[in-house]
Amino acid sequence: MTPEETKELLRHKTEEAPSDCACKTELQSRNSLIVSQAVNRGIFTSHASPATKRICLILGEEEEPKTPLLFTELDELFHVNEKELHWKETARWIKFEEKVEEGGERWSKPHVTTLPLHSLFELRTCIERGTLLFDLEASNFKDILETVVNNEITNGNLKTVLKEKVMYVLLRNHRHHIKKSRMQTMVDLWRSVSCANKSAPLNYNTTADFTNDISVNPLQEQLNNKFKKQIPEGAEATNVLVGEVDFLDKPFVAFVRLKEATILGALTEIPLPTRFLFILLGPKAKAIAYHQIGRAVATLLTDELFHIVAFKAKLREDLLAGIDKFLDEVTVLPPGKWDPTLRIAPPKILPSLHKRKSAYSHSFKVHMHKGSHIHHEERYGSSLHVAEDLKRTGKLFGGLINDIKRKAPWFASDFYDALNLQCLSAVLFIYLASVTNAITFGGILGDATDNMQGIIESFLGTAIAGAVFCLFSGQPLTVLGSTGPVLVFERLLFNISRESALDYLEFRLWIGIWTAFFCLILVATEASYLIQYFTRFTEEGFCTLISFIFIHDAFQKMFQLAENYPINSGYNNNRVTLYHCSCSPPTDNVTSLFNKTTEALVNSSNMDSVNWSSLTKKDCLKIGGQLVGETCDYIPDIALISFILFFGTFVCSMSLKNFKTSRYFPAAVRKLISDFSIILSILIFCGVDVLVGVDTPKLIVPSELKPTNPQREWFVYPFGRNEWWMCFIATVPALLVTILVFMDQQITALILNRKEHKLKKGAGFHLDLFWIAILMILTSFTGLPWYVSATVISLAHIDSLKMETAKSAPGVEPTFMGVREQRVTGLLVFILIGLSLCLAPILKYIPMPVLFGIFLYMGVSALSSVQFMDRLKLLFTPAKHQPDLIYLRHVPLRRIHLFTLLQVLCLVLLWVLKSTAAAIIFPVMLLALVGIRKAMECIFSRHDLSWLDDAMPEKENKVLEEKTDKSISSNESEDSEYLYLQKGPDINISVN
Repeated sequence: MTPEETKELLRHKTEEAPSDCACKTELQSRNSLIVSQAVNRGIFTSHASPATKRICLILGEEEEPKTPLLFTELDELFHVNEKELHWKETARWIKFEEKVEEGGERWSKPHVTTLPLHSLFELRTCIERGTLLFDLEASNFKDILETVVNNEITNGNLKTVLKEKVMYVLLRNHRHHIKKSRMQTMVDLWRSVSCANKSAPLNYNTTADFTNDISVNPLQEQLNNKFKKQIPEGAEATNVLVGEVDFLDKPFVAFVRLKEATILGALTEIPLPTRFLFILLGPKAKAIAYHQIGRAVATLLTDELFHIVAFKAKLREDLLAGIDKFLDEVTVLPPGKWDPTLRIAPPKILPSLHKRKSAYSHSFKVHMHKGSHIHHEERYGSSLHVAEDLKRTGKLFGGLINDIKRKAPWFASDFYDALNLQCLSAVLFIYLASVTNAITFGGILGDATDNMQGIIESFLGTAIAGAVFCLFSGQPLTVLGSTGPVLVFERLLFNISRESALDYLEFRLWIGIWTAFFCLILVATEASYLIQYFTRFTEEGFCTLISFIFIHDAFQKMFQLAENYPINSGYNNNRVTLYHCSCSPPTDNVTSLFNKTTEALVNSSNMDSVNWSSLTKKDCLKIGGQLVGETCDYIPDIALISFILFFGTFVCSMSLKNFKTSRYFPAAVRKLISDFSIILSILIFCGVDVLVGVDTPKLIVPSELKPTNPQREWFVYPFGRNEWWMCFIATVPALLVTILVFMDQQITALILNRKEHKLKKGAGFHLDLFWIAILMILTSFTGLPWYVSATVISLAHIDSLKMETAKSAPGVEPTFMGVREQRVTGLLVFILIGLSLCLAPILKYIPMPVLFGIFLYMGVSALSSVQFMDRLKLLFTPAKHQPDLIYLRHVPLRRIHLFTLLQVLCLVLLWVLKSTAAAIIFPVMLLALVGIRKAMECIFSRHDLSWLDDAMPEKENKVLEEKTDKSISSNESEDSEYLYLQKGPDINISVN
């Protein structure tokens, strides 16, 4: 044994187990390397590994400028008939891998890269032994290669006589897999055949000019490549070149990072500036190993953390540390337990870079503190959702002044930010939804108040109040409208006024004045701060109630329609000749009311001259005739077609809304169909109604601007009809209305301003409540309905304006960017509602069942994303079929069921109170939900509530004590993957 071999053996003596068999020197070196790396990060060391320390230092540096996204292309060296060399693109990455499928001549679907573990160790060896050039200044590909080859020669890794051959190989033409037209494909085929006939034998011994086959400028086909539309702005390129040659006896490896990203001619499939370059040329018979190493370096550079390390690396050890930390996170799939040919589909939710950084920092801190307590500052649902908008100033109207100062700088942008086609879709959708809401609740309110407030008042009030609110409010995305709880109170108030012989509108005026006064007091004292006590328990109960009201009203209207147009269920086709309906003169037992109507229309002297059998149904009833026959009460097909339109609109709206996730048509077409899903559904089924030709009930819009009840005027006087002291009695019901308005308005505002909506212009809780108070005075004096935030329609509005990234990498779901915050859509909606009196000739063609289908769509969609509904499904789902919800990992199932059943009980109680004579205390019950949630802390532990609900405010010392007592949970390793999940939305109602 030589002295050198003896020294090598002694150096690795402590790291290698004794072995009876002799191993090759190369294998010994690799095994020693792996063992040493394992020791540095092993369980037998109490200190942090050097890789961990180095990565923490790199990640702790300033991140400006932000590292751009990388497009990585893998090119491999191919021999054509032993006469020609060229580089051919075989795979590409942005976030996930896409391979060139030779048989199908197409790109594969994006999939998660699966690598042999051995390729990562080989790559580490390549980085350790190869040439590394950081911040190289070069303007073209040939200069880069000159620098790399000269560096390899200087380091003794390449013989000088091989320089020409290496340069010749690296400068061969690059063939990219770009989708071409059929004509271009035929031309390329002819050129390849003609060139093949003239090819000369391969000769590496070229002149010193090193003939460059790569175009200095991008080719036209690269400039026209449609794939560039999927690459975000500012992206840069990484070129990975691997191949085998017959003139090298050891690998030629180089990793280059350019100081300034530069477009290297036709080197890349898409003309992007290249930032990184990895070259691997090696001896023959190892093509598969080179291929896997190329895939390994491409995969590393698509990893967000290694990407940052590669950008900031200054030494070779920095890259090696990045590879080591990548290996720490690698998950090994045992052979024989899975099919390596299967492609793993990209996940819908990618790991959060922030969480991964936190994991490294946490691991480092654990070693530094040697087991001391490390506190978790963020837990699912445990943080208080008190925004900056709700911090108390301690000054009179301090919150209102801050809201005005916060929103004033954004006022101009609230108009020009609406210049987008998506806003047009939102205007049409919300307009039809608001018109339907105004007609539905206006009709119900007219029935409940003897037409003191009817459809015309509902239209006028919605237009005026909504337009003023959208123009001056703190959150213009809020849509005002009549709501179920307010409607319940209006019905009770009218009944009380009628039973007590009071003038309804005058008594209602004083209630509105006092309510506005109490709301202004709440604004002055910054009482909106109290909404921090409205946790998800309260929000979900309220939202579910409103959604159920929408669903209930939709079905109730359809059942009423079926009663007005009944189906002849006893129809017998054999008795069709016996069925008839005719008009006959009135008999003596006609009611007095009917006789009075008849006298006003037809004189008794002319009754005998009427040909009753020739009259139509309308004329017969008009002059007091009677319909006689078995089929007089039945109108064929209307009920059936109405239900078809009702359910058809609902199903079509749901399907078209989700069409953007389908695989048909280009992405732009799918998005356009999804944005206009509601409008398309309405148009489709309006067309179906026209084609069928059945006289279904249509939208009826008033054509005259006059009160529904002719006995009332447009202005309500405060005195004259009731006793003067009734103005003070009105303070009692005004307190209940104040609670109702405050709860209804602020819960909706709280949901709209949740962090998951990514609103950038801030909220305006105090400013919104201020304008609600002002509008309540206006509507009370004019006898118009009271308006607050319509929860479901407001959520439909905000969801219809959600923005996603226009460009997303293949396999990556579009990223939610926020909401188009502006005032124009809401303002146009309410202007159109005011102009609906002029649009009556057009709107009369819209069937009411179609609009009721939209009502059902909004109610069901609002329920679909509420966590309460997910937990409700768990009651009927066997444990083995339950989804992997995050709270199921931390809270026992029986506790989850108990929490859900308590919510169900509260919801049932609210519904019963709303539907009975006890509805007068309905506002108090809404407020009682907060107390019930507080009392639940006696039943559930803080741990359970932190996962199932939000935390409620506590005294400052208790909060600090709780933070001090927190430590790393024993099951952190089991749920460590949760560190990479972003906090889920507390409530996310997806409506449009």
